Amino acid sequence: MALGTAAVVLLVLLWELCRARLSAELTERRLRSAARRLRATETSYDPGRERRAEQRARALLQTCIDDEDWAMYRDLGFLRVWGACGDQPLAGGAAPGAGPAGGRAPLATPRADRAGGAEPGAPYAYLIYPHRPIVAYLPQTGALLNEYCVAFPDHSKPYGSARLPDSDDVLAKWMALNADERRLIADANMHLPGRQIDPDRVRRDLVRLARWERERAARRPEGARAA
Repeated sequence: MALGTAAVVLLVLLWELCRARLSAELTERRLRSAARRLRATETSYDPGRERRAEQRARALLQTCIDDEDWAMYRDLGFLRVWGACGDQPLAGGAAPGAGPAGGRAPLATPRADRAGGAEPGAPYAYLIYPHRPIVAYLPQTGALLNEYCVAFPDHSKPYGSARLPDSDDVLAKWMALNADERRLIADANMHLPGRQIDPDRVRRDLVRLARWERERAARRPEGARAA
């Protein structure tokens, strides 16, 4: 009888000693499990959500740019923006119109319409790709000048990647170039062609662009082409 009582007392003492430790470990396990569930919820990839965001971005882009530029982006996957600074040097470095060796490139021949050639007074142009550097080039020769790395993260996103949808990224670059080209170029990280985009890909895209413009010009009614 005495031995039984002593055993019960010993078990009670051991439980009291271990209870606090067991309770702390159980609480810690619950917290770790809740944290794992939260991370899984925040970082889970939802293809439908990404597609819906891109659809909204494309609809917004279409309302902000003209029909010709929208057709270019829809068919080719990039936008061309004509340089607005003429042969004036841009702040922060060489002008986009400067040749690879630093010399000035000849001015482009003014064009009468959007098919081929370059804008009057615009000896250079840019290609805008989604989530890629902006590429400056000479329309009259196809020579590639520089890559300008800029980023427009989506700080409002509460989940996953902070990257904008592709079309939102293109729109942000298009707006920045049209609003203040000098500032964008001055603030961008400038590199020689080929740092992030394969120059051969850009040249192929320029060939595709020229062919696309010729085909669209050929499809225009005679009266529209004459105008």
